Amino acid sequence: MEHKVLAIVQARLGSTRLPGKVLKKINGKPLIEILLHRLSKSKKLDKIILATSKKEENDILVSFVEKLGFNTYRGSEKDVLSRYYNAAKLYNPTLVVRVTGDCPIIDPSLVDDVVRFFEKNNLEYASNANPPTYPDGLDVEIFTYKALKEANKFANTMHEREHVTPYIKSNENYKIANFSNKIDYSNERWTVDEPEDLILINNIFNHFKPNLDFSWKDVLKLRISNEEIFKINMEIKRNIGATLGSGQKLYKRAKKIIPGGNMLLSKRPEMFLPHNWPSYYSKAKGCEVWDLDDNKYLDFSIMGIGTNILGYGHPQVDAAVAKIVNNGNMSTFNCPEEVYLAERLVELHPWADMVRFARTGGEANSIAIRIARAAAGKDKVAICGYHGWHDWYLAANIGDNKGLDGHLLPGLKPNGVPRSLKDTIYTFNYNDYDSLVDLVNNHDIGVIKMEVSRSEEPAKNFLKKVRRLATKNNIVLIFDECTSGFRETFGGLHKKYQIEPDMAMFGKAIGNGYAITACIGTRDVMEAVQSTFISSTFWTERIGPTAALKTLEIMESISSWKTITKIGKDIGKGWISLAEKYNLRMHISGLPSLINFKILSDDWLKYKTFITQEMLKKRYSCRKLSICMYIAYRRYC
Repeated sequence: MEHKVLAIVQARLGSTRLPGKVLKKINGKPLIEILLHRLSKSKKLDKIILATSKKEENDILVSFVEKLGFNTYRGSEKDVLSRYYNAAKLYNPTLVVRVTGDCPIIDPSLVDDVVRFFEKNNLEYASNANPPTYPDGLDVEIFTYKALKEANKFANTMHEREHVTPYIKSNENYKIANFSNKIDYSNERWTVDEPEDLILINNIFNHFKPNLDFSWKDVLKLRISNEEIFKINMEIKRNIGATLGSGQKLYKRAKKIIPGGNMLLSKRPEMFLPHNWPSYYSKAKGCEVWDLDDNKYLDFSIMGIGTNILGYGHPQVDAAVAKIVNNGNMSTFNCPEEVYLAERLVELHPWADMVRFARTGGEANSIAIRIARAAAGKDKVAICGYHGWHDWYLAANIGDNKGLDGHLLPGLKPNGVPRSLKDTIYTFNYNDYDSLVDLVNNHDIGVIKMEVSRSEEPAKNFLKKVRRLATKNNIVLIFDECTSGFRETFGGLHKKYQIEPDMAMFGKAIGNGYAITACIGTRDVMEAVQSTFISSTFWTERIGPTAALKTLEIMESISSWKTITKIGKDIGKGWISLAEKYNLRMHISGLPSLINFKILSDDWLKYKTFITQEMLKKRYSCRKLSICMYIAYRRYC
């Protein structure tokens, strides 16, 4: 049977912002049932079908809609344009009406008005939302089947294929017009994309129950007489979903249920480009990462915050881990790999005798501090650099929120840290030996903890003098190498400077993306662990040590630290050349393998945002340049 005017309702259960929204209940009835009921009152529609994706999660939606008596079609999840075309092709319509499944207040009379407008003016595309003058949630688009067929053939961008009509709307060869209301009500929001929207819609239907056939003008009268119930979603912008990627939409959800939005400050979109950063990945391999919309990027953004020197998904590391997973990751017994890994780390650092393992850098830092304090018999610690989030570290900011400002992350608040820890942690600046001497002379310092190098090289024998100071005063010296380890030497960066600490920590790179950190030290210091309590169930899992053993084996075989250091230095020279060419004042800092630059200008943050924006357009993820990716690029991409 031929249908002249075919309405296709676009819906799926995998909504990024409000999952399962089309089956959520509105006064006891699923949203999609109400929408289809209201739409079926249209006098101009010959057929209404639902078009959803082939994903298994939509089985329940298809079953429900078909029980209501409506036909369904299942097509591509991402290529909604092809889904629309293939659905329409089954019915050979003259006109196609597009309605999205998040509009339960869709007004059949308004749909008819737009269809009549389309027919009267002999158009090829019409809508009431280009530009919008009706409330959000009443959007209707109409186009000829011929235009839909051509769009499906010629549209080639992801945006055009995901949102169905951009190709048609932007084509000058089509006769296009907008059906506008005399009064602009486009700021009203009666659609369902967010939890707040659902509350409002529920309140509207509750007001009119049991009547499901009220008009949009009836809702407008309710809006005028009862403004209070409409305030709940007023802050949500219209059509924001059309401009946001799936990752950006998911991050909006995350911020409502996860304090801060995620688990790591360095991965928050606000640190990059808040409204454009992809935020989440679907897969990562070599030096490339794919976002939730299947866009592929070259990763220039520290490769997992420094975890993947060998690149994402290294086949040999993953194969070793897969074997372990198949054999069982956890047991009542201990995994032998932790012994093998401990022996390997001691072999690489002959000054060390013993090793303790954890899974995160913050844990390793806290373990080191606990052991060192126990060994020294003193509580006070002098620190330089970034060492994690635990109470002992943030105690440096008690009474002065600026205590840690020069140590990577300024403005860290010590809220929740016991005030009794005040005056247990003292900070000194890198290469400022006199300030460290002052701390040792004026406080009962038992531990010195520092990064070997982060942004600058040690000057005037700084590290040697620190070592002599610690030895002279019976202070435990700890090198935090969670970031610097295995990036410029095969082992700790301290090997380059020939300085031996009493303890050192490694993290990030040694597991190539798998969670494993190590705290190594001399026997007389490490044995102090027996006099305190340091223990955790998941420190005994098998994946981390296995991944680390294989990662170290591969690093040694390809001399990874040499490659990334050379490339970093070459890139630094290139930046300097560009800065000179364009008369820019530029400061380059960091280890060569984690090299980064800053344009010396009051507008640096603007420059940084602009650079990130332009890099994303070219499919590079960028905040700080990571050289880690080049090994992966050369060998595995």
